[in-house]
Amino acid sequence: MLIAKVVGSVVATQKDPGIADRKLLVLQVHDHANKPKEQYVVAVDAIGAGTGDLVLYATGSSARQTELTQDRPCDAVAMAVVDSWDLGGENVYEKWS
Repeated sequence: MLIAKVVGSVVATQKDPGIADRKLLVLQVHDHANKPKEQYVVAVDAIGAGTGDLVLYATGSSARQTELTQDRPCDAVAMAVVDSWDLGGENVYEKWS
């Protein structure tokens, strides 16, 4: 799993039937210290995430293993909203602070 921040969404009126009813998110990838990278991913939203949420996401074949993406044509899926993040005993992120 990787970590990223939801920075937007993608609207596509014509999609493959396998993802026709799925919300698509634009994620900005973050590094281990919660610093944003200049790297973006479009991911299927399996959790109801919103703009500003920090999420865990998976890519490749792992992206097709959630209940909502099983055997569907996707290469990335947001699968958890991060509440807090600790690295080496230091708090890196706290959703409610």
